[in-house]
Amino acid sequence: MEIYLVGGAVRDELLGLPVTDRDWVVVGATAEQMLALGYKQVGADFPVFLHPKTGEEYALARTERKQGKGYHGFTVYSSPDVTLEEDLLRRDLTINAMAKGRNGSIIDPFGGQRDLQHRRLHHVSEAFCEDPLRILRTARFLARFHHLEFHISQETMALMTQMAGSGEVGHLVPERVWQEIQRALHEATPTVFFTALRDCGALDDLIPELRDEVNFTNAMKALTCISEQADTTTDCRTAALLSTLDAASGPARAKALKAPNECQDMSRLVIECSPELNRRNTLTGERLLSVMERADAWRRPERLERLLTTCCCLPDGLSHQQHLRIEHALVAARKISARDLIPLGFKGKALGEALQRERLKAVEQALTETETAHKTG
Repeated sequence: MEIYLVGGAVRDELLGLPVTDRDWVVVGATAEQMLALGYKQVGADFPVFLHPKTGEEYALARTERKQGKGYHGFTVYSSPDVTLEEDLLRRDLTINAMAKGRNGSIIDPFGGQRDLQHRRLHHVSEAFCEDPLRILRTARFLARFHHLEFHISQETMALMTQMAGSGEVGHLVPERVWQEIQRALHEATPTVFFTALRDCGALDDLIPELRDEVNFTNAMKALTCISEQADTTTDCRTAALLSTLDAASGPARAKALKAPNECQDMSRLVIECSPELNRRNTLTGERLLSVMERADAWRRPERLERLLTTCCCLPDGLSHQQHLRIEHALVAARKISARDLIPLGFKGKALGEALQRERLKAVEQALTETETAHKTG
């Protein structure tokens, strides 16, 4: 039995980057041997085990063969006679197909170190074409390493274009597509992910609404802006990506991508409310109160804050000064509560109407105060 560190941990160590996750491959062992050593098997599809102490993943060396369409169209073969090189051969990119032995030696049968030096993302073999998810993975690695001047090789881009043209992308499981998109949204340069997908033709299947040049350009500007904000959440980044779509297609695309509910909701809110917050419009109390109510600002003020942050990144969107004014108005409006009005004799429908009036007064007064302060300041 031989154990090797593989994949991203080896790649990142050679790049001088922090190594957070370690994956291992075990050559010359059986599942029974792993279980006898105290490892816990996880999943039914692949021979993967968790270390009894560290919890890190140890996978038996395996080969994969394409038998059908989509992610589940593979047969897996695992046996003690599968070599390390055979296991590495099934991987996507050369920079992910290296291993490190116990003595520190690097096993690199496909030129991963050379491609690291040349900042090149290149497929290991023609088997790259067997899994369309590799299109998204390659684009995601480009988004991660673009700031280090990485690029996709011409040969690999040609394969990606061929794969996208075959219609294989349409057979991907939506949940796995979203997993890649979500991770890409938080990479160092997320726009590069979507640009690479557009260049190879895969974006036409995944987010066809961004085929329009204006939609794509404005979406990338919004995504660039939101990704430069400190620790912006996935729902904000998703909403920025889909912000150029209309009120019907935006939420529908978020749903089709299997984005979580909070991402679908924020996409809908941004598309619906951004016209109200357009910097060319006068920010009236009624308009702002409507936005607050749709964002459920009374119970979830942080949701309104995420909406405002996203709208600030849209073309002609909310200005920084307007953002500050709205925050001040929200503080004033949240001070008005039904408990203050009930002793005055309001109840039922009349209570709701009185609450609406008082909140509107508070919002309008706050807007006036901040406008006056801005002019005199």
